[in-house]
Amino acid sequence: MLKHLGLMKTLATSGISGKPLEGKDAGVCPPRAAEPRVPAAVTAGLRVLLALIARFISGASVRWVNCQPDTCQRVYFANHTSHLDAVVIWAALPSPVRAVTRPVAAKDYWVANSVRRYLACEVFNALLIDRQEIKIHHSPVAEILEAMGDKYSVIIFPEGGRTLGPDVAPFKSGLYYLAKRRPDLELVPVYLDNMNRILPRGEFLPVPLLTRVIFGPPMWLESGEPKQAFLERARQAVVRLRDL
Repeated sequence: MLKHLGLMKTLATSGISGKPLEGKDAGVCPPRAAEPRVPAAVTAGLRVLLALIARFISGASVRWVNCQPDTCQRVYFANHTSHLDAVVIWAALPSPVRAVTRPVAAKDYWVANSVRRYLACEVFNALLIDRQEIKIHHSPVAEILEAMGDKYSVIIFPEGGRTLGPDVAPFKSGLYYLAKRRPDLELVPVYLDNMNRILPRGEFLPVPLLTRVIFGPPMWLESGEPKQAFLERARQAVVRLRDL
């Protein structure tokens, strides 16, 4: 158990959330010749182990409301209160869906050391976004869509940062531009309940508590729908799940 908590501490302090939908070179892990290659079987085993540990630590009750797990391309967008949010959503997905779902993460944070780098690039297969190279004419949304291709789904947090308490903050515009560029993508709202108590801001070790992961019905950008109206509709889709 202590080993499990220590491993989750590494994940928590690594911060798999960051500021989604900002930067460039999505999903690119620059080569490091000095780092030894971990055998694929070890990585696969660790991937399964981390999913089990995340489910154990969070005690997550997973519920799908008018939505079913599917390997079709989706954008899972959720409220954000803890460093473990993306790990818990990722772990809540069935294995075939998890294999094609990538958290969006801050590149500068995840390439800071070899452990974070390995977890991001090999275990979670995260989309790494360079927050230091944001340019007006270089769309981070385009980089993410390119990395998604016609195969992968992503996990994002449209609030742009962690919030305290049950309230869901206004959404940033990244979700709107993703939906506008790829109107075929299913946008699936997710509400995470009690995660801020499992790993409160400023803490390093998670406290095992029961939480809920609720996946809601998919939505899409309506034809001619204004940006702010869409973002508020998406936010309300997450809020409604809170009250179920």
